[in-house]
Amino acid sequence: MVADFWATLTASRRGDSVAFSRAYEAAYDELKRLARGQLRRLRPGQTLTTTALVHEAFVKLAQGDVEAQDRVHFLSLAARAMRQILVDYARQRGAKKRGGDRRPSSLDPDAIAVAALTGELLDIDEALTRLESLDERLARIVECRFFGGMTEEEVAEALGVTARTVRRDWQKARAFLYRELARAGSS
Repeated sequence: MVADFWATLTASRRGDSVAFSRAYEAAYDELKRLARGQLRRLRPGQTLTTTALVHEAFVKLAQGDVEAQDRVHFLSLAARAMRQILVDYARQRGAKKRGGDRRPSSLDPDAIAVAALTGELLDIDEALTRLESLDERLARIVECRFFGGMTEEEVAEALGVTARTVRRDWQKARAFLYRELARAGSS
């Protein structure tokens, strides 16, 4: 990302459309890497593209009130935004009253079938919300690792802890989520 990214992002929040375009270009590759990592875990299909997830995440970040302190903090914020977008998308796709049970087709090779895992994604989100009420740091680690595809070192830097702490907490968080998802009947 370019050195003046934060100033550009701030200017874009004030309505400067040129600054918005420059900030988006600067963040695009990082966001695309995060989105690909997240979408790669999901089942192949045809409904949500990497590009759409990147665009929605950037718009969410650009409109937000939280200022990223550095690259790693920006990535952790992007991971949270992608989690929210994927969960919202899954909820929308599952809403039968709006035709959520129909599957649109697309020829985009970067697309995923969120509809196929709507229940699983919502179960993960509920379990993660319960985990957050017990231990916020564990929930942040899951967001960064699972939704953001960040390394242990990146998560450690973002949260101000050691990589060893991240490894231990990642194990605790996975065990908690496994139990919660087993109770909910998800895989």
